[in-house]
Amino acid sequence: MTFAWGSAQPNIGVQGTIQTVLTAEQIQRRVLDIARQINTDYAGKMLYAVGVLEDGFVFMADLVRQLELPVVCQFVKPETKEVQQGDVSTTQMLIQGLLQSGIVTEFLMRNLTARGAASVKVATLLDRQTGRRVMLQPDYFGFLVDESFVFGYGMGTRGMGRNLPYVATTKETAGRSAGK
Repeated sequence: MTFAWGSAQPNIGVQGTIQTVLTAEQIQRRVLDIARQINTDYAGKMLYAVGVLEDGFVFMADLVRQLELPVVCQFVKPETKEVQQGDVSTTQMLIQGLLQSGIVTEFLMRNLTARGAASVKVATLLDRQTGRRVMLQPDYFGFLVDESFVFGYGMGTRGMGRNLPYVATTKETAGRSAGK
């Protein structure tokens, strides 16, 4: 499948021919699975969800709507290198759209721990392990991906392509990454 909106490629500011990597239905099924696991793991507890902007906002919104426990939502933008301090004696969960190198995630985990978080967990929709530069594995993840460039479902570049309800790449990018 190359796109999911109507009969023409959507004009979303991304150059190239859009190629679907994960459909909206696949994503929603996996978000429900992750939410069920978190509900089981943290039943009866409060969870502080820290959304990593910008790539994690859509995933976080869908995920927290499925959680059946008290959730306090906060956001952090890595350029600011600050996480708001809440009731840090509880579990803090970093929610990301894409976990790649792990450097920013590791920094944020250390930051939350230094502020007194009882534990810090990581939930990511996409895990690109081939790009990892630190020893880090997410506690919850949706899909492993190898594509060098993905967009949609909140992820994108220069703010473009984030509005797709699915995850995509371009045929041009997919061809380059396949040749590596």
